Amino acid sequence: MIDLRSDTVTKPTPAMRAAMANAEVGDDVYGEDKTVIALEETAASLLGKEAALFVTSGTQGNQVAVLTHTRPSQEVIVESQAHIYFYEVGAMAALAGVQVRTVAGIRGQMHPDHVKHAIRDDDIHFPQTSLICLENTHNRAGGAVLPLAYMDEIQTIARDKKIALHLDGARLFHAAVATGQPIVEFARRVDSVQVCLSKGLSAPIGSILAGSRDFIYRARKWRKALGGGMRQVGVLAAPGLIALTQMVDRLQNDHDRAKRLASALSQMPGVSMHPDHVETNIVIADITKLRCSPEEFLHDLANVGVLASNFGDGLIRFVTHLGIEDDDIEQAIMGIHQVVQAHKQFA
Repeated sequence: MIDLRSDTVTKPTPAMRAAMANAEVGDDVYGEDKTVIALEETAASLLGKEAALFVTSGTQGNQVAVLTHTRPSQEVIVESQAHIYFYEVGAMAALAGVQVRTVAGIRGQMHPDHVKHAIRDDDIHFPQTSLICLENTHNRAGGAVLPLAYMDEIQTIARDKKIALHLDGARLFHAAVATGQPIVEFARRVDSVQVCLSKGLSAPIGSILAGSRDFIYRARKWRKALGGGMRQVGVLAAPGLIALTQMVDRLQNDHDRAKRLASALSQMPGVSMHPDHVETNIVIADITKLRCSPEEFLHDLANVGVLASNFGDGLIRFVTHLGIEDDDIEQAIMGIHQVVQAHKQFA
């Protein structure tokens, strides 16, 4: 089975499994797990931040950031399709007690003028805007990269208004590889950044939240409040270290394979997509011109040995990752073509 549902389905590498077995551990709540300390220090250095915190997931990292940056009844500005709003179970409202103000973007980018307009005036009737969140790469925009020049514009707005800026950088290393820019260039434009170790980088669990030393001190307390105070967790931090130090350069292979898949899909009658929009490892195809539901399409696709995801509104998502080779992409293309042909006759 060729599993293109997500880059979270990867298995830890043999080196990761060996590191897990041999990791030096201690009670991390007491600050005694040397492997966790090494991971956090390595991550902070790579991201150009004073400190970092190992968290269980990207969602936990994002929500800890919101809790640390805001107070109840304040407002957070996010792009309308952002993961932190779309896929995190309403946690900003449930946990932080903040109101979310969405701004529709194009390929994940909110227009700077629209962001300015969304910032609340100082009025007794309004919530205070306390945080702006960006996502890079942007999942629902098909892994689109937010350029540094764009991030500069949003950073300027945030600084002028004295509003914190958080980056959901779950796939930030993909953005760095795709643009050839050091990851620190993306991270230095925001006050806090979350990076996943289990998306693309192939670690079995975990994310990093990074920021100033004071920010991470306060974030650590919120992590504890959310049940994220872990004990001998070096067994999980060890593969995270390998993810950061050994798994980044290979991401270009995933990007190349995604572009090959996108090129083939764009030539299939009944499938709509823009192959030039594929910058990283996510491919989104529109099958609404076919006379089948996404559920039927995915069922038939599984029967020919390919797994993908229903992205809603007739969209199907394919994600490349470690374990998907060139031959797998060619086989997947043949399988997808077979399913498309079967449904095209009814279009």
